[in-house]
Amino acid sequence: MLTSKEKRRLRQVAHQLQPVVTIAERGVTDGLLEETRRALNDHEIIKARVNVADRGIRRELGEALAARCDSEIVQVIGKVWVLYRANPDADPRLSNVARFS
Repeated sequence: MLTSKEKRRLRQVAHQLQPVVTIAERGVTDGLLEETRRALNDHEIIKARVNVADRGIRRELGEALAARCDSEIVQVIGKVWVLYRANPDADPRLSNVARFS
């Protein structure tokens, strides 16, 4: 679990990022999970866009993605979710946390 201070710092890092994965009507597929896990391994913090109109379904899909990728939800603004998973072996040239902190 992240503390509120850690979440605040991570929100600052994520502010300038663009979404790297998009969940649409097909939901959380194996391909989406694979790409999200790869992005989290490389970048540690990413944005995901959930393009579903219904708020309840959007919340379910975002929470399912975070749970299945073993990541934490840092922030949710509308359809954009900020996900974080620490990687102690992350390449500092790729890690958003290392580059923008």
